[in-house]
Amino acid sequence: MEIIKQDDRIMAIIHRAEDWSEGLNFITPDSLFIQVGTWQYDKGTHLDSHIHKEYERPVTKTHEMAYVKKGRLKLFIYDEERKKVGDYILGAGDFVVLAEGGHGYEILEDDTQVLEAKTGPFVSVDKDKEKF
Repeated sequence: MEIIKQDDRIMAIIHRAEDWSEGLNFITPDSLFIQVGTWQYDKGTHLDSHIHKEYERPVTKTHEMAYVKKGRLKLFIYDEERKKVGDYILGAGDFVVLAEGGHGYEILEDDTQVLEAKTGPFVSVDKDKEKF
């Protein structure tokens, strides 16, 4: 797992396919607006049934994660001033949690499949994104 930081702020967390480990493992700190964890259990394991209670959480910024199911892509990470921090290749089984700064993607293989999840509710592209 690679944590990309700038001035002690988490820009992104890259979790590789080989980073999976036994049990429930949250890779994000409790303070992020998005919480991402991995599960790895053997057959027959039972997890407690539950519901999530209503609890007001102030969310002021969209965070997202992208999981590469198939193919490869290049991820570009930028700081708040839109300066490139770095670029990273993600392949099948890898995922990234994006917290601060900006980001972009270049698809490197045909038929690349990515699952994206982000904080909501969705308001509008104009209110949520500033493209550059």
